[in-house]
Amino acid sequence: MKRKQLRMGRGFRVALGNRRSQAAEMVLPPGDAEGDPKNRHHGADQWLFVVAGTGTARINGRKVGLKAGTLLLIERDDKHEIRNTGRGLLRTLNFYVPPAYSAGGDPLPPARPGGD
Repeated sequence: MKRKQLRMGRGFRVALGNRRSQAAEMVLPPGDAEGDPKNRHHGADQWLFVVAGTGTARINGRKVGLKAGTLLLIERDDKHEIRNTGRGLLRTLNFYVPPAYSAGGDPLPPARPGGD
């Protein structure tokens, strides 16, 4: 078992993970964005849950609104950007299957299919 109390401070931080999955917190100030039209995870699906705030996600060129309670699946290789369009912080909890980042937040190379 692993446990962590999330701080939900500004920026992106890997919270917990194992060889099969990973959780990270991301907090964006108003007007800020993570990713860009070319950003993608080649080897992992990303589940994004909005804890607080409002924003937009641009997935493969399609714009989707984000607000507290939104759950979004960004599939592997989907091009995506997350942008805070609100007045307060956009706080999200993200799950990657398999892990997409090192403990320090650097992108990992794609996992091998069927790897465990």
